[in-house]
Amino acid sequence: MKKLTFALLFVALSYSGMAQTVWKMDKAHAQLKFDVTHLGISTVSGAFTDFDATVTAEKPDFSDAKFDFTGQTASVNTGVDKRDEHLKSPDFFDAAKFSTLTFKSTSVKKAGANKYKVTGDLTLHGVTKPVTLDVWYRGTITNPMSKKPGAGFRVTGTIKRSDFGIGSNFPNTVVSDEVNIVADGEFGKE
Repeated sequence: MKKLTFALLFVALSYSGMAQTVWKMDKAHAQLKFDVTHLGISTVSGAFTDFDATVTAEKPDFSDAKFDFTGQTASVNTGVDKRDEHLKSPDFFDAAKFSTLTFKSTSVKKAGANKYKVTGDLTLHGVTKPVTLDVWYRGTITNPMSKKPGAGFRVTGTIKRSDFGIGSNFPNTVVSDEVNIVADGEFGKE
């Protein structure tokens, strides 16, 4: 009986030592930006202003992290109202029909000191495709205001809008097929 009790205690302690930690995005210190090339000669940048993300990990270096992201397509903002309305239309995001975009990671691989390749399913414009993004874990600190742990990440990558059926009436010579993504965020430990 003592052996069984010890074995159960060992399993319980092992399991509690591997508890996953959830990190919630600090909306005041996060951004999701993108840029495309217009007419092959200029860069047009924009952002989504309404989004949320969480990171879940057991390991303190985030080498086993799971990234979950949800954004509202109607929050697209390029600084030009007329262009933003066009981007929300069926010509591009069709925000009335496809109101959200999501990313859910499926794997993470080490790619250097505090750098990872994160693969996951990106759903955009009603289409889900696997994408791989570069993640830089910028470190963990104790937030001087909240006195809680905070972690920082930068995510970069490139996707093709044609893979998601976005702007199919606009050739690459007008709006580049490649869309560069940059996201930065601070996350607080729950």
